[in-house]
This record gives sequence, structure tokens and C-alpha cells, in this order.
Amino acid sequence: MNEIYLHTQGLSVGYNGKPLIQDIRLKLGRGQIMTLIGPNGAGKSTILKTIIRQLARIAGTVYLDGAGMEKMSERDVSRRMSVLMTSHVHPELMTCEDVVSTGRYPYTGRLGILTREDREKVARCLELVHASQLAERDFSQISDGQRQRVLLARALCQEPEVLVLDEPTSFLDIRHKLELLAILKDMVRTRNLAVLMSLHELDLAQKISDYVVCVKGDRIDRQGTPEEIFTAGYMMELYGAARGSYNALYGSLELEPASGTPEVFVIGGGGAGIPVYRQLQRQGIPFAAGVLVENDLDYPVASVLAAQVVSEKSFQPVGEESFRLAAAVMERCRRVLCPVAAFGPVNERNRLLREMARETGKLDEAPTE
Repeated sequence: MNEIYLHTQGLSVGYNGKPLIQDIRLKLGRGQIMTLIGPNGAGKSTILKTIIRQLARIAGTVYLDGAGMEKMSERDVSRRMSVLMTSHVHPELMTCEDVVSTGRYPYTGRLGILTREDREKVARCLELVHASQLAERDFSQISDGQRQRVLLARALCQEPEVLVLDEPTSFLDIRHKLELLAILKDMVRTRNLAVLMSLHELDLAQKISDYVVCVKGDRIDRQGTPEEIFTAGYMMELYGAARGSYNALYGSLELEPASGTPEVFVIGGGGAGIPVYRQLQRQGIPFAAGVLVENDLDYPVASVLAAQVVSEKSFQPVGEESFRLAAAVMERCRRVLCPVAAFGPVNERNRLLREMARETGKLDEAPTE
């Protein structure tokens, strides 16, 4: 059990004295990542801004290591909590090393003079986020991904117990998203940090979080582990999505299937069919898929994109009944695609389906586009 470091009791947040979300109860331990998810405008940033005292509390208390934050000085809070918010920082005429150095100000005197030990910590934090080579660069002249790493180094330079981040990956490409979250996960593990953040990317939140809090406009709708939260039905409900689907297994979104009677039959399996299913969906071509074993990689995607799926029970070879059904469905289609490269004892009947399609002239050996 992780020691609780940050928690809220009866916290209400909002604007101009009017509560938006009431009775927020969060408990975050050292060495844990807690992530807020939910629709745009649901109140995730409002909660974070209230916790870091950027917004006034309407009611309730935020505790850091057992002490109420309202009784703590800015310097005391800064020595325990670091903040990395979404808004761009535009310091003028500052190198990246200068920016990271500001993280030491809670520990310096009034003149803000850095000691040799402070400068060593600045260099070490730049190294931790793989940004040592940026030290002398003008902060305003580097990329968004590099800025986020430098700002993370500044936050770490405060030597916090808890780190608060508001959508830290919003401006980043896929490489820098993964780099930033990998660095963050390492810091949580090696420094036993407590991390509270918001994320829009559900796939990343599902993979990096220890605990997930679902914010839904006027309330905290649900809290739990990723395994408890990321289910297909609940994600669609949380975001009020009426079209498409969410795949809880892969953490991915799928668009609506093309409507109509299947025109193409796809003999898939082992993941080979997934790009074909998506390609046909993009083209607006309704299709059937089979024969897919229900624990096959293709099955979850085919089940939401195909007009019809012919399936077999998990861990079973393709049986005679499903084979005959697939053959009948295939006969009604004008074209057959088979992205599967090899067949074995389990899917031998799928090979027979391919040969039947070839004999009737329906097998399309060419790419679908």
C-alpha cells in the first residue's frame, strides 16, 4: 500500500464562488500516477488549478503530507509540489539552463543566487530528461517537445514530493509523447514521486496510470484502476459518444462500419485482416469477415467494422458448421480478399475458402487500393 501524500476532503471547485464540481475526494500515494480523464470542458483543469492554488477553493481542503495547503506558505508548497501546466511559457533571453535553474529558487536566498550544489542539480535534472545538449540553447528557439522536457527538468529541480501536470503531451508528436511519459514513469519509480495529471489520450492514460479519475462536468463520475475504468461501454458513456466504438483491449477508437449488405468477404486472422478492415471502412465498402476464432487478434476490430462476422469458439479449429456458413456468405459477395500469408491445422478450412474463391474467380490478388 502506497503512503498517501496528496488527498482532498470535501473539495468543491468552480468560478466566482459558484461550484462546478463538489465533494471531490482524491487520494494519491507516493510512487503512483493518478490521471484525470473526461470530455473537454468537464473540469479537469479546474480541479488541478484549484489543487495548486491557482484558483480559490470554494469549499473543502487539499492536504499535502497530512498538512492543509491553505496554511502553507508559497515556499513550503514549492518545496513539496512542482507544477507543469498546458500554457506555453515564453521567457525572454533565457537559456534552457536558466529556465531549469528557476526550479531551485524555493531553496535560494532572496537574491536567488545559485550555489555550486544548485548548479549540479540543474545539470543532473537536464541529464535525467535527456536534455543536457540543450543547456546553452535559447529556450524560445527549441521545439515543443524539447520545451516540455526542459520544463519537466525545472519541475524535478524543485525536488518535489508530488508533481502536477495538465495535459503534458498536448503539443507533442508521438515520439515526444512517448519519451516524456517514459521519463515520467522512470522518475515515479526511482524518486518515489506522486504524480497527478490530466490526459486526453485514452490509450496513453490506460497504459501509464495507476489510478484513473473520470470527470464529467458536474461530478467525479467514477474512480478506479485502468482495468476497472477502461471498458468499451463506459468510455462511450463518459464521453457521450453516439457514433463509432472504443476498443478496450487495444485502447483504440474505431469509426462506424459501412452500412449495407456485404460486398467483400475477407479471409483474415492473426492481425493480418485489421488494416484491410479499416481500408474497406474508409472506402465505405460493407464487408464480411471470417472465419475468425474469437480470441484472434482480428476479431475485436472485425466485430465492430464488419457487416457480418463468421466466427469460431476460442482455441478451436475452424469447424464444419462455421466453414459452411462462411462459404455461403462468401458466395453472396462479389469479391474476396485474403491477407493471410500462411495456414496451419487450426485454419486449414480458411485455406479451402481461399481456394474456392480462386476457382470462382472472386479472389482479388491485388491490393484493395
